[in-house]
Amino acid sequence: MIVDCAVYRDGRRTEGPEDFSDALAEARAAGGFVWIGLHEPTEKEFDHVTQEFGLHPLAVEDALKAHQRPKLEIYDDSLFLVFKPVVYEQESDAVSSGEVMVFLGDGFVVSVRHGEGSPLAAVRRRIEHEPELLAKGPTAVVYAIADATVDHYLDVATELQTDLEELEAEVFSPDGGGSRHTASRIYRFKRQILEFRRATGPLAPPLSRLARTSASAPGVPFIDDRARPFFRDVNDHLMRVNESVEGLDRLVTDILSAHLAQMSVRQNDDMRKISAWAAMAAVPTMIAGIYGMNFEHMPELRWVWSYPAVIALMAVLEVLLYRLFKHRGWL
Repeated sequence: MIVDCAVYRDGRRTEGPEDFSDALAEARAAGGFVWIGLHEPTEKEFDHVTQEFGLHPLAVEDALKAHQRPKLEIYDDSLFLVFKPVVYEQESDAVSSGEVMVFLGDGFVVSVRHGEGSPLAAVRRRIEHEPELLAKGPTAVVYAIADATVDHYLDVATELQTDLEELEAEVFSPDGGGSRHTASRIYRFKRQILEFRRATGPLAPPLSRLARTSASAPGVPFIDDRARPFFRDVNDHLMRVNESVEGLDRLVTDILSAHLAQMSVRQNDDMRKISAWAAMAAVPTMIAGIYGMNFEHMPELRWVWSYPAVIALMAVLEVLLYRLFKHRGWL
């Protein structure tokens, strides 16, 4: 469905024609641009936009099907960018991602949103209150979307860092590390980091190209070269996010290794205790077994005090074994 359609001139929103073709012609004539926002459009709904703006069929297919990695593709008449906004859900402590596809061309911007994790509504409101920025044309819209997306990444990275500290405290607590649910929590957390990484990692090359971090890098069509410092700032923030994600991934891997090591140590302790108790049980069993063989000639078999003496011997041996195992830390 079409969420919004507006014509912008000199950084100000104006009421334009409802027809896309007329709106585009009017925007180009006035030196402005038209920005159309769509949310999960059907193929039929998107056909009209495709025909009016001459969008490349391969990019249109990607925009309709979604499930794309962040990327930047250049076609003859337009530029196609894919962003993956990420949202941290407080109720479930989970990370979810959406998709934003942006078509950029001569005098137009077409944004296609999939999922709920998208900053586009807030981006449009914010940029409409900054006419100096909006006056820079479609490039300003791309910058605003990229900036909002990466800012959300920073917020999500902070939330994940807090969750990791809580998980770390649970693993290294005196009794929490042995919980049967700890390993599954660590694994789920690692899955959240992987989902986050799929959004942030592939975005680095497109942003580097928009920022032209290398002097020899070619320019990007439909992007104003004067916007390079702005994209460079967004790229710096993304680098911080990616470094944070790498750190989170390493730490959660170390926590998982520490948890498994703790479980192994606990199992060894349990086995030592079981072995100690089994050894203590074996001594009276051996003595009772010997005297239960009913041979005719056995030492002290007919002595009156034989039974109390054997019981006392068992008790003394059990106490000696208990103290020995306790001294060695097996019990």
